[in-house]
Amino acid sequence: MTIQRRRFLQKMAAGAAVLSTGIPLTRIYGQPSRKLGVALVGLGYYSTDLLAPALQLTEYCELRGIVTGSKEKIPVWQERYGISDRNVYSYENMHEVADNDAIDVIYIVLPPSLHTKYSVIAAEAGKHVWCEKPMARTAAECQTIIDACRKNKRYLSIGYRMQHEPNTRQIMKWAETRPYGNIISLSAEAGYREGRTSHWKLNKEMGGGAMYDMGVYPLNAVRYATNSEPLSVKATYEYTRPEIFSKADEITHFQLTFPGGVQATCKTSLAESLNTLHVDCKNGWYELSPFQSYTGIQGTTSDGKVLNQNIPNQQARQMDDDALAILRNTEVLVPGEEGLKDIRIVEAIHQSAMQNGREITL
Repeated sequence: MTIQRRRFLQKMAAGAAVLSTGIPLTRIYGQPSRKLGVALVGLGYYSTDLLAPALQLTEYCELRGIVTGSKEKIPVWQERYGISDRNVYSYENMHEVADNDAIDVIYIVLPPSLHTKYSVIAAEAGKHVWCEKPMARTAAECQTIIDACRKNKRYLSIGYRMQHEPNTRQIMKWAETRPYGNIISLSAEAGYREGRTSHWKLNKEMGGGAMYDMGVYPLNAVRYATNSEPLSVKATYEYTRPEIFSKADEITHFQLTFPGGVQATCKTSLAESLNTLHVDCKNGWYELSPFQSYTGIQGTTSDGKVLNQNIPNQQARQMDDDALAILRNTEVLVPGEEGLKDIRIVEAIHQSAMQNGREITL
């Protein structure tokens, strides 16, 4: 048994023991004495429409600061969320957050090409780092973030919200307990129709393209659905609008081979809506569809079980889980090493696709 597997089983057993009591976690571990202050770095769609509203629902952290290069957004955010002048920063003076005790956590919500620079600034300022996925463009950049947080003894968590979501947690549990027998094969697809013609998501150098933007969903899913790491990968690109996607992949197909010969067939696209995770086992199957939407995650099994555990807000659950880990000095669910593992594979996927689907050993 590997160390990783042993730790996973220990966590699952401990979590199951706690949940089986029916007692709220706060009664078992104690109610934290304070909320963590969070500053959002980058005020685009995800911060504006999802994270900031979610931070109005969280129990263990709250929105206290912003970092932005758009001066016109500052009064809007201050009026809406009561953010004081001393908690507003630009990218140029973000390092000064080191002197602000009101801010405990910096949440990096920027194009992936900027994740490393500003994660390091946050860690060097003595703040815990929450970084959106994909963690960075390269494995080397991921390692730089990990090293900076480790050096400064700060927590690092990557924004894989699905790993906090209860139906997904059930899939992760079944990867261990195997109620339908050994996994034979699986598939995962994630995508949407990108209609913009001038955006960083159309530029691979900024962390754009299908594989970086949406591909981490199916990639991470087949890893957590098997609780194992792939041995090799093959990939190809496909284009329906080459005039728009001249600097990034529009559609990427990739196939991963896991230990025991388990095959995972995956697709990610910026040309169509895709949202399914399906697992075939020796004695049955199960799936989630949708598996990575912001709401309404649900699934079924071959013997008629329904997976539909709902939570009010995925982002709030993710941030509260990460805040509790900091407040209680426990491990986060999705550390930097998890993001690094995905990006190592993403780099191999791009390498394979650029070599006409050559199999790359991982």
